[in-house]
Amino acid sequence: MILMPRFLSVKEVPVLSWSSPNAFTLTPSFASIFFLVVGLTLFGLGEALLIASGVGVSPWTVFAQGITHVTGWSIGLATFVTSLFVLLCWIPLRQTPGIGTVLNVIIIALVLDFLLPYLPTFDNLVLQIGVAIIGVLVTGFGGGLYLIANLGPGPRDGLMTGLQSMTSLPIAWVRSGLELTVVAFGWTLGGSVGFGTALFALGIGPSVAASMYGLKIAFRENSKVLN
Repeated sequence: MILMPRFLSVKEVPVLSWSSPNAFTLTPSFASIFFLVVGLTLFGLGEALLIASGVGVSPWTVFAQGITHVTGWSIGLATFVTSLFVLLCWIPLRQTPGIGTVLNVIIIALVLDFLLPYLPTFDNLVLQIGVAIIGVLVTGFGGGLYLIANLGPGPRDGLMTGLQSMTSLPIAWVRSGLELTVVAFGWTLGGSVGFGTALFALGIGPSVAASMYGLKIAFRENSKVLN
């Protein structure tokens, strides 16, 4: 019998004291907005650390690179079109957008632009890998925080929660499967895959699930599960 950490079996986003009752609302509580912004800021920091590590970009960036290789589009246009397509996938998955969906794009982009010039870079491979690991963990923790705020996921996180709801599989496995699929398509189309890419693809799902599990345990007295 194979024993697995309990967080790998997490299937639903927990509701905690800062969770909004409804994702689509124009009057969220201060606590919901606060944890949304903190979570998205940490998410952006984690992605910035992965880029600064120099050992590979995120799976969705690899996918955008692949589209650029085939179409000749800019990386920005490829990313934009991909995001629109992912949002269209929300329709059959019945995902609800919210303030968090918009702020996801804005805050993460701002954090990346602001922090990247100030983050240290290393030539030592061990340090580079260490920075990449920290980046994945920080991204996962930030993702857990902002998803629990329940003010609407970002395009890719909404795809994750939608697929989880449809399949009833654990969040960790759904996210890892999604990221690995994206990497495979991106690499086939000509995107560049590095160690950090594989680390992110395999680690982000468990990292988000562990964040949710830990936060639910820490705030057990206020938690229940989203229906």
